[in-house]
Amino acid sequence: MTGILSGKVAVVTGASRGIGKGVALALAEAGATVYVTGRTVTSGSHPLPGTVGETALECDRRGGKGVAVQVDHADDDQVAALFAQVEREQGRLDILVNNAFALPEDLTEPRPFWEKPLSNWEMVDIGVRSNFVAAWHAAKIMTPQKSGLIVAISGYVGVTYTYGVVFGTCKSAVDRMARDMAIELKPYDVASVSLWQGLTFTERAERNIANNPAMKQSIVTNPLVGCSPEFPGRVIVALASDPQVMQRSGATFITAELAQDYGVTDVDGKVIPSLREQRGAPIWQAI
Repeated sequence: MTGILSGKVAVVTGASRGIGKGVALALAEAGATVYVTGRTVTSGSHPLPGTVGETALECDRRGGKGVAVQVDHADDDQVAALFAQVEREQGRLDILVNNAFALPEDLTEPRPFWEKPLSNWEMVDIGVRSNFVAAWHAAKIMTPQKSGLIVAISGYVGVTYTYGVVFGTCKSAVDRMARDMAIELKPYDVASVSLWQGLTFTERAERNIANNPAMKQSIVTNPLVGCSPEFPGRVIVALASDPQVMQRSGATFITAELAQDYGVTDVDGKVIPSLREQRGAPIWQAI
């Protein structure tokens, strides 16, 4: 896929580390210019490794172009400034990947919602509202050019209990938002989809599994079905380069199944399995 996205411009939110970083690197390897957003700009200032600058530099090394932009996606003014910068510097936007999410440290702790802090509602602010705000700005650039792709990162949690009430609420909302945005974007040839990720070997996931080996026994966090953070990015590359992508707009896809449709494997050649039978099927189909 090297060079297949040459000349394309992408924004990947929450890309200091984790899935966002993996997606940014995959897009850059395909030749895209990638605006990497996140709050972490200084190494060591976050418990987990990674900064927007480090991701942007790796994008350059992969053959694309990385542009690091410090953005707190809870701040609408900072988000507006990001998209103004993209439009000013590039004059277009081809791909938005809404990945930014506020993951509380107690997310995987098996306690009921009333025993967790109300501050966990931040997942709605940075994970649902932030998706809408970014898509709002992206649509203002994409619709006049009559092209574009907006991708939401979601998961099986959209239909099956995973970790907690607020987390499930967020991912269900993201799926529905992607579907309804697709309806309104259709006349402008801008596609909107949601992707269901299973276990992804992010820095956080690897730390959590190392600290709690019992997680390996759960279907949700079984390493045998996990993928690299770049896997969803490789699928997004395939979507963004598909001339028939509008036929998929509005749908929620299991990333592993979409990968098989496109003949995409993980970075090590592994075919990632779908957990449809074990964890549930998406609700929303293409419009």
